[in-house]
Amino acid sequence: MKFTDGFWQLRPGVEALYAQEARDLVAADGELTIWAPTRVIGSRGDTLNRPLLTVSLASPAEGVIRVRIEHHRGAAGSGRGFGFDADPGHRAEARLDDDGGVLDAGSLRARVRRGAPWQLSFEHDGGVYTTSGHRSIGAIGLSPQAAVVAEPVGSDGISRTGKAEADDYVHAQLSLDVGELIYGLGERFGPFVKNGQTVDVWNSDGGTSSEQSYKSIPFYLSSRGYGVLVNDAGHVSFEVGSEAVEQVQFSVAGQSLEFFVIAGPTPAEVLDRYTRLTGRPARVPDWSYGLWLSTSFTTDYDEATVSAFIDGMAQRDIPLEVFHFDCFWMREFHWTDFEWDPAVFPDPEGMLARLHERGLRVSAWVNPYIAQRSRLFDEGRERGYLVRRPDGSVFQWDLWQAGMALVDFTNPEATAWFQGYIRGLLRQGVDAVKTDFGERIPSGLAWHDGSDPEAMHHRYTHLYNRAVFDVLVEERGEGEAVLFARSATAGGQAMPVHWGGDNSSSFVSMAESLRGGLSLALSGFGYWSHDIGGFEGDPDPAVFKRWLAFGLLSSHSRLHGSTNYRVPWAFDTGEEEPGQSAVDVARAFTKLKRSLRPYLVAAGEEAHRSGRPVMRPMVLEFPDDPAAGHLDRQYMLGPDLMVAPVFTASGDVEYYLPRGRWTNWFTREETEGGGWRRETHAFDSVPLWIREGAVIPVEDEHGVRAEVRG
Repeated sequence: MKFTDGFWQLRPGVEALYAQEARDLVAADGELTIWAPTRVIGSRGDTLNRPLLTVSLASPAEGVIRVRIEHHRGAAGSGRGFGFDADPGHRAEARLDDDGGVLDAGSLRARVRRGAPWQLSFEHDGGVYTTSGHRSIGAIGLSPQAAVVAEPVGSDGISRTGKAEADDYVHAQLSLDVGELIYGLGERFGPFVKNGQTVDVWNSDGGTSSEQSYKSIPFYLSSRGYGVLVNDAGHVSFEVGSEAVEQVQFSVAGQSLEFFVIAGPTPAEVLDRYTRLTGRPARVPDWSYGLWLSTSFTTDYDEATVSAFIDGMAQRDIPLEVFHFDCFWMREFHWTDFEWDPAVFPDPEGMLARLHERGLRVSAWVNPYIAQRSRLFDEGRERGYLVRRPDGSVFQWDLWQAGMALVDFTNPEATAWFQGYIRGLLRQGVDAVKTDFGERIPSGLAWHDGSDPEAMHHRYTHLYNRAVFDVLVEERGEGEAVLFARSATAGGQAMPVHWGGDNSSSFVSMAESLRGGLSLALSGFGYWSHDIGGFEGDPDPAVFKRWLAFGLLSSHSRLHGSTNYRVPWAFDTGEEEPGQSAVDVARAFTKLKRSLRPYLVAAGEEAHRSGRPVMRPMVLEFPDDPAAGHLDRQYMLGPDLMVAPVFTASGDVEYYLPRGRWTNWFTREETEGGGWRRETHAFDSVPLWIREGAVIPVEDEHGVRAEVRG
């Protein structure tokens, strides 16, 4: 949110109370507290009628410093943080010296200079990461006529466009150095590098072709080797060099703002510390890395249709691991009631057993909404399990489902009630659960536990996915639980897997999907998937085949669409050259991915252990290569395989190989990196290179292990 009019002036109707000096400092019990008046105090009279900001520095973990800025400490809305646990074994040192004060958190130090102007720096042994200088910390007041608007941040039943939604804000700014690049902020489908952008952290169901995000994370990672997490589950507005060009600004409504600065000095070390604080990605089962096939969304299907798809894959020698039943496994208007539609699935337990006999796992779709026609609606209403409006009535609307209500996951009894139905589904034979939705949560609701209504917009998805994931762990065991979740907030990476949401069937959407996945990877998420071929529309064969290669060289791989089936033979004409049909391409890349399972499982173990994602932006693996900073059409799959998806029907592709010796996976060609390559690939090929010195464990269809060396 922008408060200034150019470099010197404020917008009309804006009052800014900036920290002008570090007037008094106290160091005690590992915390440094600074009282910062909003003007330089020259005499005692200057303290009258003068607001004061309180800035406290502490450290919840090694290499992490928490900054809390408070105007009026007793104001409402100060409890919107995510509630991350501090490391009980960590002790930071707070001390005063002649220049001011220092908080030493090991590999990261915060230094405050006494007096004016305000100066707070975050340092490491090699220098300074970033600074908070003059006019960078402020409490903002808006008059009713203030020329400040909230950016469009999603339709949730309450308009958040037009005039700013609050009268008071707190903002902070951290400096940007020459050439410094900013990444992350969740799964964002626009430019990979966030410099110059306004980013509103507010989950929305906007598809991949918009500025909105299903997974908005108030965390960014800098190319200079540090990260910043704003600890606020409400609406956070970021100006990444888009208001003050030399600063990243972040602001929240209310009277306080808390953020963490997280040390590197490499991007991988930042993610290690960030996920240590917010949650490591859980292990996922080995079978989840295989190919998932879906019924698609609004298609007609029954057990015979499902069997025909599975038979078709087997007849064409395309290995299939998971079959997914999307929402119409339940009756229309009844979502969510957890009852299989008897008209098309009269024997669900028998059907699921038959699928298991074929060696398949089964996934089923759920959402957190209870439609009015569901058998669960009256039960949930009578027991107080559905979210209510402030007047005590059950919240309902007709968006998505007729008379839709929401399960109140802040109520332990409601959570257990919902979990009971999930448990029943698993005991019928379902192995994985797709947790759809969770983004469109209105702000003005009354929650069972009294939670802040705005913060629940993001906390809801966490509670929803946690409720389902915990049952999966209880029923299947650690390392065997897997979701397919669309929405998330900070910490959501602990409950994988996540997929990219509603994309379109085009090369442009294929590229934007990849950008979303790369941004999410630099936001702490270890695993990621996307709808191969695109969700909306009917992909032409070229798009589908190119997307097969990309999707099957991703962390997780699913064939899923909206109104059309995504079986490969639906895209063949019978006139394709040998090896170039969709069936041929699907077979080749599915078998390639299956052979790479030992390698992918090892990469997943590293994601669980350190937070380093399976699909890695090039800048994560090559932070010292200047060319890697902007690369958003290629990635590392695990530590040693470089993938450059082809985004053209012709097969033309341009990509960058970093310095070092590389070996082509398909041709065994060796080449020296450090430059750009232009190539043309058939549908059964893609740039796939092995890093120098790598040893890639592989496994054939009989389980025999071998190694491929770079």
